[in-house]
Amino acid sequence: MNQLRFTCLLVYAIAALFLTSCGEGRKKADTTTDIDSNTANVTPVANTTTTVPLSMMLATHKVANFAKWKISYDEHDSLRLVNQIHSYIIGRALNDSNIVLVGVKVDDMAKAKTFANEPSLKKAMQKGGVLGAPSFSFVTVTFRDTGAVDTDIRSRATFQVKDWDTWKKSFEEGNQQRLENGISVRAYGHDVDDNHKVVVVTAIKDTAKANAYWKSDLLKNRMAAAGVIGEPERFVYRLTHRY
Repeated sequence: MNQLRFTCLLVYAIAALFLTSCGEGRKKADTTTDIDSNTANVTPVANTTTTVPLSMMLATHKVANFAKWKISYDEHDSLRLVNQIHSYIIGRALNDSNIVLVGVKVDDMAKAKTFANEPSLKKAMQKGGVLGAPSFSFVTVTFRDTGAVDTDIRSRATFQVKDWDTWKKSFEEGNQQRLENGISVRAYGHDVDDNHKVVVVTAIKDTAKANAYWKSDLLKNRMAAAGVIGEPERFVYRLTHRY
């Protein structure tokens, strides 16, 4: 009788040990599955910057009435496409909403330069209510950030530098300072024929803070060290249309 009781207890002990071992094994397997699943679901951060060169033509001019000019601009899209020119952005100056900045992408820079001087373009501009002579610039954009930002205010700065590479290195090193002052770089590049003529476009979160930074000795010293010649010409505008 004692032997039978001992045998039963031994069987129960072995069974309990077996079940406990299986439970631990199943728990480990489940944990491994969870880790693998979490790893697989991690979404990589998208890179929104590019250094692939982009050819652009920028035009700045004043209009009598923006709404009427915009209708005329859209009506002449076929004229631009024939010349391998594609609408990209439109902005309006903060201090005068009838001063317009137009940025277009260019497939053939030679055609774009010819197009800018064509009588048909001048006629179309006059029809749209453009006042005075427009200002054109032809740019090779070497850096762009296409990521979303929570402001539609932009600044375009144009200036000359002694050496492009020296300026570029110093400019990139100053990125943290700009961010601390509510300024983020959207694009920069240079004149298509002269990399001493630089163009920088930034997004502005706080115009008062940005203006204070632009006037600061900190920025003046950085520009001097980067080889900037003279004072940058700034055009602050609101981005109103993207194509």
